[in-house]
Amino acid sequence: MTSYRAGIIGAYEHPTRNAPDKSIVQLHAECALGAVADAGIDFSDIDGYFCAGDAPGLGALSVLDYMNISPRYIDATDFGGASYLSHALRAARAIDAGYCNVALITLAGKPRSANRSSSAAALAVPADRPERDFEVPYGPTTPASYALCAARHMFEYGTTSAQLAWIKVAASRHASHNPYALLRNVVTVDDVLASPMVASPLRRLDCCVVTDGGGAIILARPDAARSLKKPFVKILGAGEAVKHQAGGDIDLTYTAARWSGPQAFREAGVAPSQIQYASIYDSFTITVLIALEDLGFCKKGQGGGFVENGTLIAGVGALPFNTDGGGLCNNHPANRGGMTKIIEAVRQLRGEAHAAVQVPDCRLALVHGTGGALGTRHACATLVLARES
Repeated sequence: MTSYRAGIIGAYEHPTRNAPDKSIVQLHAECALGAVADAGIDFSDIDGYFCAGDAPGLGALSVLDYMNISPRYIDATDFGGASYLSHALRAARAIDAGYCNVALITLAGKPRSANRSSSAAALAVPADRPERDFEVPYGPTTPASYALCAARHMFEYGTTSAQLAWIKVAASRHASHNPYALLRNVVTVDDVLASPMVASPLRRLDCCVVTDGGGAIILARPDAARSLKKPFVKILGAGEAVKHQAGGDIDLTYTAARWSGPQAFREAGVAPSQIQYASIYDSFTITVLIALEDLGFCKKGQGGGFVENGTLIAGVGALPFNTDGGGLCNNHPANRGGMTKIIEAVRQLRGEAHAAVQVPDCRLALVHGTGGALGTRHACATLVLARES
């Protein structure tokens, strides 16, 4: 087992889902202020800062200049949507090593007000990317990449579109209790199956929302949180992994969670069966289903049977997931949903989730993020979090 002394003392999700009147750096700053207020600390206490590719301009330098803080430790690691889980791990390590005392991690973006989807971003590959000349001429889109994985999973294991639809149903049930969720209407399996096809076999309601907004978390040692009135959220274990083209040896039915998940569970000294709540990256319904298998909640190929009939619905199933509505219904800021996964897990562990979806006496949660695209190259990061006794 690995023990991280540092943990999460502050968390904040920006309430906006459409911000044409705000700049991206302003959203970063507003998220930072919200997390600072939640943690009950002063802005001047921050001496570590972490951000990813969503930071504008010169990245961390531009954001730090705007917020007028000068930390002694900076990390701008970018793994796409998995970045913010990796930042939490790196921040905990940096604090434990004495490089900083209080670490701020921010995310912000405006793809909705800019009318820019992740598919448009997939086609706008910079000229210096080594894969550009081999992929872009064929017009790949993000939904098509995930559709390849869904089609292969269906072929190999008999997974059905109706089973995938149960993931959206669960997310919509949860989002109906979230006043900030972009989509608050509860949907049925039939509603999902009746929605327009986007990239076969994925339909519109299999896809995540596109939103503006952001979020932030703050990490520190327990002694920095002793005066706080909110529970200290510990990092029990963490894992990171990548999966790519592997020189052509490609199997679309599994993800890098196959490695990041077991590593996190080994460090934490717990098993998947002990997890009370799961925040799982949900860019598409197939993203969730494959992750559940790779993380060990069910065997490979049995994800369809695992999710159908409400297993993921709070108060109904054995594994409540994404109780804020997730990326499928609530918020997917900057086309990077990892940060919001951490924030909702913190809410659950503190007992601050909506009463209708709060897991009773939640003490152990899993957070899983994915960055990149499952059909080409991606990274996964997994955290096991716990409420300090």
